[in-house]
Amino acid sequence: MALSFPECHFEPLALLGGEPLIKKEPTPYQSMGSAEKEAVARVMKSDCISGFYGSPGDKFLGGEMVREFESAWCERLGSRMAISVNSATSGLIAAVGAAGIGPGDEVIVPPYTMSATVVAPLFYGGIPVFADIEEDTFCMDPIAVQNAITPRTKAIIVVNLFGHPAQLSKLRCIADDHGLVMIEDSSQSPFASESGKNCGTIGHMGIFSFNYHKHIHTGEGGMVTTDDPVLGKRLQLIRNHGENVVDTWNVDNITNLVGLNFRMTELSAAIGIEQLKNADEHMGRRTKIASRLTSAICNLKGLTPPLVRPGCQHNYYCWVMRYDAEVVGVSRAVFSKALVAEGFPHGVGYVPPLYNLPLFKQRKAIGGGGWPFSLSDYRYDNILCPVTERMHDKEVIMFETCAYDLDEHGADMMGKAILKVYSQRADLSDWEALQLNG
Repeated sequence: MALSFPECHFEPLALLGGEPLIKKEPTPYQSMGSAEKEAVARVMKSDCISGFYGSPGDKFLGGEMVREFESAWCERLGSRMAISVNSATSGLIAAVGAAGIGPGDEVIVPPYTMSATVVAPLFYGGIPVFADIEEDTFCMDPIAVQNAITPRTKAIIVVNLFGHPAQLSKLRCIADDHGLVMIEDSSQSPFASESGKNCGTIGHMGIFSFNYHKHIHTGEGGMVTTDDPVLGKRLQLIRNHGENVVDTWNVDNITNLVGLNFRMTELSAAIGIEQLKNADEHMGRRTKIASRLTSAICNLKGLTPPLVRPGCQHNYYCWVMRYDAEVVGVSRAVFSKALVAEGFPHGVGYVPPLYNLPLFKQRKAIGGGGWPFSLSDYRYDNILCPVTERMHDKEVIMFETCAYDLDEHGADMMGKAILKVYSQRADLSDWEALQLNG
């Protein structure tokens, strides 16, 4: 049901000389509490800040807190194995390595994500190949993925963007049909789900982020999940100088098992254990904010709230609406300026399509040379992912639900700010015309 504000009689827009609706910047969300501080104090008292050794033996797999955190993550996610790392970026690199990606192998990636997702294959000489996204969820389009597969394709990295699952079951079927490894980047979507299965557990491997602005965090950190014991062992080896123990572990395939330190500290793990205990509370707050924002705009033509596919659970890392300038009658840029003036913090467009990065346009990666791009004829000059470009250039307006501590009143004020700007779109249109005409 849409929120109704019959009592609202909006003053003129702040952009046009009126008073802003929201006069104080919302308070940042703070998830750390006494439990996390006490956990850190216990670790400090133990004098064991890291329990890892990069050599054969029991400590190759880390200390007490790391193992407890990994076990708790497995139990919560329903995964057979969890391998902690010092960042989701490290987790992505480890997963690509565990998949056996080598020089010239192609890895299908989306162009609408954090850059680490698409550069991870380069560390092993892999060639990122871009596939467009769906307009309703901003996640990879299975049809585009299918069309991007070649004899050189070895893996797909799927991103569950903004907290909503991609079409994971369909993408897993595509991967299985072609003998590909499917890696889920679930950095923004812990505990989101499709058909009752958690994001990060439907692909062969799933990566999660514990960066400080995520749903739960350890400052920096990450986790990789898998149900495959072979992949799990390879992830453990890549995390911690695997070349030192391949003989002890009787590893036959030593490809990519060399010289990395992606280890999580005992301090980070102790914080993660406490954060996980309160995950439902942290996520519930974001969901409530998103629900009230969606309710506020769901009947406004030209503004499309986030879609939740049937059978899916969205965790709202970000609340993202699509904006249609032709229907509203005002450019997104001017609508955004008016929102800023009213005190509504937001972003437009997320990230530019990643195939436009100089790294890809110039095909220069490792050491500043052409490797590994020199191993492939795949070029990035003429790539066109029209949905991604339209979302970035024209439609996406996003609010970071993870960033702010809002109660119902605060969330409703954010909704009112959008309503106020929308209700005076005719005045904004006139203002925009005056600006354009000098």
